[in-house]
Amino acid sequence: MEFVIVTGLSGAGKTRAMHAMEDIGFFCVDNLPPALIPVFYDLCLKSEGPRNRAAVVTDTRGGELFKSFFTALETLKRDKKPYKILFLDSADGVLVNRFQETRRKHPLADEMGGALEQAVKLEREMLKPVKECSDYVIDTSGVSPAQLKSRITELFLSSAQDSLSVHCISFGFKFGIPMEADLVFDVRCLPNPFYDENLRPLTGLDAPVRDYVMEKEETQGFVSRFTDLVDYLLPLYSKEGKSQLVIAVGCTGGHHRSVALAQYMCDHLTEKGVKASVTHRDMQKF
Repeated sequence: MEFVIVTGLSGAGKTRAMHAMEDIGFFCVDNLPPALIPVFYDLCLKSEGPRNRAAVVTDTRGGELFKSFFTALETLKRDKKPYKILFLDSADGVLVNRFQETRRKHPLADEMGGALEQAVKLEREMLKPVKECSDYVIDTSGVSPAQLKSRITELFLSSAQDSLSVHCISFGFKFGIPMEADLVFDVRCLPNPFYDENLRPLTGLDAPVRDYVMEKEETQGFVSRFTDLVDYLLPLYSKEGKSQLVIAVGCTGGHHRSVALAQYMCDHLTEKGVKASVTHRDMQKF
């Protein structure tokens, strides 16, 4: 059975993630205390017409009950029941804005005397060890609901669940580095099509910009080393049991150079038979 534990920061999009997983065939339960996760796992295995895909959402809404999270994981490991952990993250400022917009109360607000920003920081510190042991991390700071659903689908709709998947992200440094990135490449050193007035309104997905970037001698030297490094690292990450590798490629605004090179890397990996996907996070921002 494919079993996914969804957790992460309050306001980061766990409910949307759960809905996306339901859409691709997962049987989902929200706000389940960790101590009941092994029980729910057994119920799914023993139910009439066995469920082959199940997911639970568990987080700090459980209060003291959430402290049994790692005990529940140890129980699953002891009983040789495989699982994956999906962690939803987002920048502190984004989380604060989301709570202010929805006027919902943060689960840890009372512990911090109602101070929202302090509650967010406390929860981040509490969940740090959970994030570190997660198989998948998605930063939803600049991600639309449609993009999040697409990422969930890419991660869990494939049948090759045991293989390493690679997700490439193009971004603009002025909008911040993606928090879920394992590898970050700065391509601001490469020739910039922004200074060509004919290319400025286009993106790295448009042929004129792509050709401008990729045909430069500096880019060709970078690409050769870029692909060699990633090709070398993938088997090493797979050997260590890593499920997902996130490669972030950044330029100044996230419109031109980073888009062309992140797309190139995704296409390169796909041609080699690697399960790869790409998101151009800041391409539409102006």
